[in-house]
Amino acid sequence: MADRHRGRAIALITAAGMLNFIDRSSLAIANPLIRADLGLSIAEMGLLLSAFLWSFALFQLPSGAWVDRYGPRRLIAASIVLWSMVQAACGLVTGFWGLAAARIGLGITEGPLLPGMVRVIRDCYPPTARGRPTGIGFSASKLGPAIAPALLTPLMLAFGWRWMFLITGAAGIGLGLLWYRTYRDAPDTQEASPARLEWADWRRLFRYRATWGMTIGLLGEVYMGWVYQTWLPGYLQIERHLSLPDTGWVAGIPFAFGVLGSLGSGWISDTLARRGISPINACKIPVVAGLLAMAGFTVVAALAGSTLVAVAAISIALLFNGIAGATCLTLAAVMAPRQCAASLHGIQASGAFLGGALAPAITGFIVQSTGSFGPALLFSAGVGVVSTLIYVFVVPSTPIDPLAFQGKKKHVSASFL
Repeated sequence: MADRHRGRAIALITAAGMLNFIDRSSLAIANPLIRADLGLSIAEMGLLLSAFLWSFALFQLPSGAWVDRYGPRRLIAASIVLWSMVQAACGLVTGFWGLAAARIGLGITEGPLLPGMVRVIRDCYPPTARGRPTGIGFSASKLGPAIAPALLTPLMLAFGWRWMFLITGAAGIGLGLLWYRTYRDAPDTQEASPARLEWADWRRLFRYRATWGMTIGLLGEVYMGWVYQTWLPGYLQIERHLSLPDTGWVAGIPFAFGVLGSLGSGWISDTLARRGISPINACKIPVVAGLLAMAGFTVVAALAGSTLVAVAAISIALLFNGIAGATCLTLAAVMAPRQCAASLHGIQASGAFLGGALAPAITGFIVQSTGSFGPALLFSAGVGVVSTLIYVFVVPSTPIDPLAFQGKKKHVSASFL
């Protein structure tokens, strides 16, 4: 595939990822105005903020299979257009249930994007060069939340919160149509695995310990990341006694480090692969190192007496979170046969984001019970250590054999059978 086509595909899918996370952030940014306008309680707003995550996690399972079955060109375009229509509909709701339905719909329709990115990279790049484009694409998950306040707040103040949703929705529809117009699915090649998923292939993935290891392992990585995504401002105000204005800019520092980690992850895995390390181990090494480092610096943050030391430790933890998280996507692209790359990521993401949904609730319960964030952060670090052990001892160091996967030769050790 031509370099120009590959570069354009990564640029567009990164832009879509940034818009994806901007749209997710819009409800939190407009929270005070929406509550005042619609007469919602804080508890109702909490339910609305969590509604997206549950539907997104559940619909990762079919989303990956749909991408592999029907191709990333159609599925990514449909995903962007549909979620943008739902985003625009948020500006038209009149009460709690309408907004709840829209947020659930947003979680459903955004589902195919990340599995689609895994499949695009699997189709466009060889195994030794998939790290960098994955790191670039995954960086959107850090860049989107970072720029959302600066982008959406002026829109909201100038035109109102309803027009904020309508404008971002319209922008997404245009981006979805541009993706469909410019991207072409990769043609069939001489690879041992076919390009198109059969539903039996999707079910067959559950026989492999790689699938279960990656799913449980990524759950721990996402859990640690979502503790910070959902509770970092509260931690800074409650535990570290920062004022609201100070929290606003201090909380952004660790996530900037997360962007750097995401971008650097691809260089690390591709460099290891070029030096003769197998593509699977070139991913497992930064994932394991990233998880251990994130757990270690989370312990430092939990025990730190100084706010400066705590923020520095959290920043380094999120740097390694970016490395581990992006490389987990690359791992799916090199582990799976071609026709199952998006499906494998969809399965691991579904389990992982259930961990993300549990993280804020468990953290809140521990803080309420103990009166401190220290035990909650130590628990999160423990989850990270368990996740590390899963990647070391459960996730195999060889890819799923495409011939064995199709039943053309005896299954190897990557399978439970």
